[in-house]
Amino acid sequence: MAKIKKLNHVAVVVNDITNALGFWQKALGIKLDHVEDVPSQKVKVAFLPVGESEIELVQPTAEDTGTAKFLQTRGAGMHHLCFEVDNIDEMLSDLKSKSIRLISEEPLVLKGRKMAFIHPKSANGVLIELYQIIK
Repeated sequence: MAKIKKLNHVAVVVNDITNALGFWQKALGIKLDHVEDVPSQKVKVAFLPVGESEIELVQPTAEDTGTAKFLQTRGAGMHHLCFEVDNIDEMLSDLKSKSIRLISEEPLVLKGRKMAFIHPKSANGVLIELYQIIK
């Protein structure tokens, strides 16, 4: 059976990464690792390591995405929790067998990782990302 290994990151949706970094860096002293564009998700992400996990500041780069709609409806704030798993395919299969509603039936494969989302309606209103590091 697939297992959750750790909390990988907490994603915070923001209007503007540069403005948001002011708080995280200056007020809390968290150092920025890097910023990257993720064209497949139509977002720009700032990675701020905290121990074995990260804070990810997520800025939509297009208006036609779920992230942009979230920002328009709810405003800036926590977007999702991401759990690193040892076997995402097995985890998704197990969740489907338990009738858990998924946004991603199959994982999206990106450079160095696979990812999928559990619908917030199955998780008490919290969007959950599952994430497997691959080599």
